[in-house]
Amino acid sequence: MEKSTVAIVSGGLDSTSMLWHLVSEGFDVIEILTFDYGQRHVKEIEAAEKIVKEFGNYAGKSVPHSIVDLKSLRAILAKGALTGDEEVPKEMYDKESQRATIVPNRNAIMLSIAVGRAVTVGARYVAYAAHSSDYSVYPDCRPEFIEAMDKAMYLANLWTPVNLLAPFQHITKAEVTSIGLRLNAPLHLTWSCYVGGARPCLECGTCLERTEAFKLNGSPDPALTPDEWVQALSLYEQHSADSK
Repeated sequence: MEKSTVAIVSGGLDSTSMLWHLVSEGFDVIEILTFDYGQRHVKEIEAAEKIVKEFGNYAGKSVPHSIVDLKSLRAILAKGALTGDEEVPKEMYDKESQRATIVPNRNAIMLSIAVGRAVTVGARYVAYAAHSSDYSVYPDCRPEFIEAMDKAMYLANLWTPVNLLAPFQHITKAEVTSIGLRLNAPLHLTWSCYVGGARPCLECGTCLERTEAFKLNGSPDPALTPDEWVQALSLYEQHSADSK
C-alpha cells in the first residue's frame, strides 16, 4: 500500500505524462479514473481508453480503468465553454478570456470521488496532473488548493488516510511535455483541444499551449500530421504576437 495510487487521467498530454512519470518514480498505479462530465471535448475519453491500454504494457500489468459517469452534473454545472453555451475562446492560454473554460469546482469534485475510490481499493495516494502553467486561469491547480485539498482529504478519511499527489505542480507545461517525451509516453494518442471537433482546432487556448510546449522542446506534436504542425506553429506565432 505504501505507494499505491489511483490516478486521474483525462486523455490529455499532462495526465498521460504523469502516468509514465509515476511508474518511473516507483509508484504503483492500481486504478485509473476518467470523468465524463458532459464536457464538450468528450473525445478526450476515447483518447484515455487508448492510453490506458498502452500504459498496461509499460507498467507490465493490466490496470483497471473506470469511466465515471457524471453527465447528469452538466445540468447543474452548465456554465462557461465546456459545459455551458459559451464559445471556446481562441486566445493564448494565459488570457483572462480562458476563464470561460473553467468548470465550476471541477477538480474538487473529481478529487473527492477519486479519494473515495482510493479508500475503497486501499490506495495511499490520488494523483492528478496540475502544473504551474495553469495557475493564471485555474485556481484548482495552484499549490494553495493542492495543500488545502490534501489536508481535507486526509482528515476526511482519518482511519484510512489518502494523500493528494500532484507531481507537476511546480513545473510548466513545457517541462511536463519534456518528461512525457523522455519517457516515451504515447503522446501521439493524447487529446487536448476544447472545441470538440474531429481534429484539433489548433487555436483554442489549450491547443496553443500544447503547441508552445512542443515547440519549446524542439519537437513536432506527434498527434498532428506534418501539415497540421506547420499550421499549428503559424497560428501560435500569430496569437502570440497579437497578445503582446
